[in-house]
Amino acid sequence: DMQKLLKRSLESAMDCKVETASSGEMALQMLAKSRFDLVLADIKMPDMDGLELLVLIKRETPDLTVVMMTAFGSIDIAVEAMKNGAYDFITKPFDHDALVLRLEKAFERSTLLRENLRLQKECWDIHVFQDLVGKSTRMKKVYETVQTVAKTDLTVLITGETGTGKDLTARAIHALSNRSRGPYVAVNCPTVPENILESELFGYKKGAFTHATQNRAGLFQEAHNGTIFLDEIGDISPTIQTKLLRVLQEKEIKPLEDTKFIRVDVRIIASTNQNLAEKLLKNEFRQDFYYRLNVLSIELPALRDRPEDIPLISNHLLEKHSVKLNKPLNRLSPELMNLFLKKPWVSNVRKMENVIILEILFSTTDEITPRDIDFNEILPDGPRMEHPFHQQPYKEAKEQTLQQFNAGYIGNLLAANNGNVTQSARSCGLERHALQQIMRRYKVKADVFRKK
Repeated sequence: DMQKLLKRSLESAMDCKVETASSGEMALQMLAKSRFDLVLADIKMPDMDGLELLVLIKRETPDLTVVMMTAFGSIDIAVEAMKNGAYDFITKPFDHDALVLRLEKAFERSTLLRENLRLQKECWDIHVFQDLVGKSTRMKKVYETVQTVAKTDLTVLITGETGTGKDLTARAIHALSNRSRGPYVAVNCPTVPENILESELFGYKKGAFTHATQNRAGLFQEAHNGTIFLDEIGDISPTIQTKLLRVLQEKEIKPLEDTKFIRVDVRIIASTNQNLAEKLLKNEFRQDFYYRLNVLSIELPALRDRPEDIPLISNHLLEKHSVKLNKPLNRLSPELMNLFLKKPWVSNVRKMENVIILEILFSTTDEITPRDIDFNEILPDGPRMEHPFHQQPYKEAKEQTLQQFNAGYIGNLLAANNGNVTQSARSCGLERHALQQIMRRYKVKADVFRKK
């Protein structure tokens, strides 16, 4: 049998594993189940000819290297094979050594293509995650989850505090998904009034309201074949929740004042900084909508829960914004980094980014130090305030306000006086021992503010 002889001789000469298929249909089944580096196919086969097989292979796996062979060689057949994506065309009978040489060249192409694709993916992954910075265990888990979730077309709910990177995570999922060539549409739900949000999402017909002078497509139609990101979905009204539930269930929308539903092919990613389970118990969020929304979930850690990432993030932001602002800076001083590590960062990476932008703008040297900081920006966060002041006991609210004021005031005072406590006390009208007492209470150290 010619197939078995060829299999044995190629395995011996090329040190590779060879699989055989007795028909084009069998070959397609094998290709669907396993990854191959090279296909050697005859033009004449029982159920389909080799040219038909070539077209089907290239449709499913365009980068797979295919070499065609035939005993009925003609220029027309060779041209058609090459036009349809064949790498080489061999006429039988062939010299064994010549066949091996040509197949080795085909293997080289496969290896180069595979390495090129690997490098492209590596570069793309770096690009996708370039602003989601961190090497902590919790962030590694986020990266893994994003890559897993991106392979599906299911609805995703991203949870996390303000400034943890929910929009960046949604963009990464879109970029790694099969929808990456389609549009990515982001909607910040709380910033759009309810009466406008409905028309923005679903569109409207001419005459739907006073200023509706023409038909307008909604954001779901804009996101067709792509992804729509509904940021802070916990703030939307039950009315909008009901309409979004239909989109999730039926994959269709109805513009305002329209009588017909419109099919949309859109992946929905939503985010919230609220506890939706609590809102369910208070009947502030529809249960059926919640379960349709929360098919896959990703929880983003707060910055204070991954302090080991703070040096990486702060240096990344420094590099990014010093280039944008055309003001090259070398580094953050060790003293400032020490302050960054101690700060609870209530608004997470977003707050850090704002602080660093201000540092770059007002720094007078190539190193940012505590003296370059407005300490009302960097120190006042204190413990995370879960509720507005009026929802806290009076004493708690008062203590929190005092902590924020004292930490910021004393930080600026010491920075202005180069960390000199005596001079700082004199300039603010306090006795030295009184200032020291306040510093101890609020854990502010003078040496951090002294020039090295």
